[in-house]
Amino acid sequence: MCTVSVSGRLSWKPPPLKHRIRRTLIQKKIRVASLLGGAKPIAETQTQNAPSIPGFVCVEGGTFQMGSDNGNDNEKPVHTVTITGFYMAKYPVTQKEWTAVMGSNPSNFKGDNLPVENVSWYDAVEYCNRLSEREGLTPAYNINKNRQDWNNRNENDKIKWAVVRNLNADGYRLPTEAEWEYAAKGGNGSPGSFTYAGSNNIDEVGWYSGNSTGSTQEVGTKKPNGLDLYDMSGNVWEWRWDWYGTYASEAQTDPAGTSSGSDRVIRGGSWGYNGRGLRSAQRGIYYAWGRNLSLGFRLVRPL
Repeated sequence: MCTVSVSGRLSWKPPPLKHRIRRTLIQKKIRVASLLGGAKPIAETQTQNAPSIPGFVCVEGGTFQMGSDNGNDNEKPVHTVTITGFYMAKYPVTQKEWTAVMGSNPSNFKGDNLPVENVSWYDAVEYCNRLSEREGLTPAYNINKNRQDWNNRNENDKIKWAVVRNLNADGYRLPTEAEWEYAAKGGNGSPGSFTYAGSNNIDEVGWYSGNSTGSTQEVGTKKPNGLDLYDMSGNVWEWRWDWYGTYASEAQTDPAGTSSGSDRVIRGGSWGYNGRGLRSAQRGIYYAWGRNLSLGFRLVRPL
């Protein structure tokens, strides 16, 4: 089974060669089983031998219903999405973690174990690459600061770095919107029926305007969801990789958003937002260069 470590984040070394060969064979079986309509049991097998990464949860791949018929219009249509397994950080990136990599702390509310905030989408992807390089991993993003991204339709964005995902990288990155909602709802086998990440009682799992006393709170002080992920509802909004766009109606596998757009997706709600904004299906948007004292991020890595 996937294993979880409760210690701090450390470097991870690749598993022995025989384990990597085994993983390759399992992945081939998954592709064959997918053609036969029986991928789920083997996808679960894929994660049974996944090495643990301290501070991260191994999220098994599976299929879920993305969106909600009881929320806002942009959460429709509800559609079937299949997700490949991945690692997700148990907590949003903290100020201590950010400062160790970037050298300074931009946050409005100060505290080592508070989530970092006041960081833009560009700040977040740069942090991902720097942390990956620091730990000897292949950066997840190819960032060209000298070329404008023609897929960026926001006329007010004066940065417009050309950022492309390296799909073969083993480094840290931002979750996609689908990965985030899948994890928030509890992953494979979860009924996905909780309104918030792990509960129908917002005060059990989330910091929001009704209980935060007007600021961020230390990560991990509310109950986790069924995957042992904390602060998926509230505390800070979290940057997603995706451009914001309308949902497709057809079934999808590992969607990563539209190919272009004006704003990036944010998820989870925050300390300054009302309870409705903390729902697992709630979608938010923000311009990529924007910084806000309610906005941070968390990391994922591939299996």
